[in-house]
Amino acid sequence: NSLFCILRVVKFRRTGESSRSDEDVVSGEHEIQIEGVRTELEPVELEDGAAVPKEFANPTDDTFMVEDAVEAIGFGKFQWKLSVITGLAWASNAMEMMILSILAPQLHCEWRLPSWQVALLTSVVFVGMMSSSTLWGNISDQYGRKTGLKISVLWTLYYGILSGFAPVYSWILMLRGLVGFGIGGVPQSVTLYAEFLPMKARAKCILLIEVFWAIGTVFEVLLAVLVMPTLGWRWLLILSALPLLLFAVLCFWLPESARYDVLSGNQEKAIATLKRIATENGAPMPLGKLIISRQEDRGKMRDLFTPHFRWTTLLLWFIWFSNAFSYYGLVLLTTEFFQAGDVCSISSRRKEVKAKCSLTCEYLTEEDYTDLLWTTLSEFPGVLVTLWIIDRIGRKKTMALSFFVFSFCSLLLFLCVGRNVLTVLLFIARAFISGGFQAAYVYTPEVYPTATRALGLGTCSGMARVGALITPFIAQVMLESSVYLTLVVYSGCCLLAAVASCFLPIETKGRGLQESSHREWGQEMVGKGSHSPGVTRSNSGSQE
Repeated sequence: NSLFCILRVVKFRRTGESSRSDEDVVSGEHEIQIEGVRTELEPVELEDGAAVPKEFANPTDDTFMVEDAVEAIGFGKFQWKLSVITGLAWASNAMEMMILSILAPQLHCEWRLPSWQVALLTSVVFVGMMSSSTLWGNISDQYGRKTGLKISVLWTLYYGILSGFAPVYSWILMLRGLVGFGIGGVPQSVTLYAEFLPMKARAKCILLIEVFWAIGTVFEVLLAVLVMPTLGWRWLLILSALPLLLFAVLCFWLPESARYDVLSGNQEKAIATLKRIATENGAPMPLGKLIISRQEDRGKMRDLFTPHFRWTTLLLWFIWFSNAFSYYGLVLLTTEFFQAGDVCSISSRRKEVKAKCSLTCEYLTEEDYTDLLWTTLSEFPGVLVTLWIIDRIGRKKTMALSFFVFSFCSLLLFLCVGRNVLTVLLFIARAFISGGFQAAYVYTPEVYPTATRALGLGTCSGMARVGALITPFIAQVMLESSVYLTLVVYSGCCLLAAVASCFLPIETKGRGLQESSHREWGQEMVGKGSHSPGVTRSNSGSQE
């Protein structure tokens, strides 16, 4: 009779259950237990007298990782504050994007700009975003998430206010391009946000950030209704940048990501941040010593193309491209379809339109602003549907479903449907493509390790801007020739994106965030699939 039983090393979770991963067998790390000894643990007293729940105590090996601490501390007051601040960043971003649809027709009339110059005013913002997304990701991986975010916000704020004083077209074109350059860094707020969220709350919280985007869009339209008739577009540009000023002030409250601090070898700062979060949440810190996984080589493009991440990166680039290509394309198509009444009358309407001066212009009316508001509201159902299914069927299937529904609705537009059915189909398509966009924002920070997380999100965001740049040529130029060919392009693109989503090699549902890129994906990311109740968790320092 053997006196010992050997148990595999497992990671602890907040529920008290332990999860095992097959990689632990390879690692050779084991825990020895004497048969018959009770595994139940009594509550342990901290120095300040607070009792640590027995599922968090660890007398056999007093080490823990940032992931363990984030899970143990849980979601609380700190995360609520962080949610509001991150939401403010998204609302500010939405306002700067929404202003394009309000500014363009105004300048078209006031400065008598030809149509191509009006279109260029929108395109230059996307060019700025596309060119800077990777740079901001690299800065965030090299120098910290908070650093990259602060610089990008201050940059956007400065040039946003300055564009309100542009004397001529060339100046506002350059300044709005620089605003776009700064906006390219705003998605890094999601990187910082995700790294402070426990596993169970991560998907829901990132998805709900989309609500702030919709709020920012609505607020911009309401602001335009009040400001444009009296103060004009210059004051609208200046006032639209003020939420960024508020965010820039609140940035000083934001702590640097503890995951980044650990990766850059700053253990004391990481522990101080975790203790601050635990204090604000009224939760105990895990016992023991924080494991350091120092990795100097951070934010390198080649890390996105290692054997573990090569296909993930390429597929995600296409998915993000398709998301932006379809989302902004649908926004442009909606105006065209509504003006025509239905899809089938677009071609005939094009033939009947007589040549007119390119300088003919119309100012936005109250009805136009109302239509902008209604268009925005379609994104709320999309967020709610995605919120309901993303933790049930997984991230990959959620993105695939969103693309498939959009593709199906696009094909249904081939039918000569009336105005009401057309509105319903466009509403459903807009809801699902916006929900799928947010699902990509959930998946991307989860799939990449801390060393390349910001760069991975940045490059994906850059590919999305490429899609946004191309889509006007399809939704407006190609539509002039063939409405059906236009619909086939959008439907086909989303169908391929749905297939790409299914072929993603990694499903991140129920997983923690990977800390280091030097270990295979999964060794630090324990899933829900395998639970072994009653086994004491041991996390050996040799893991790093």
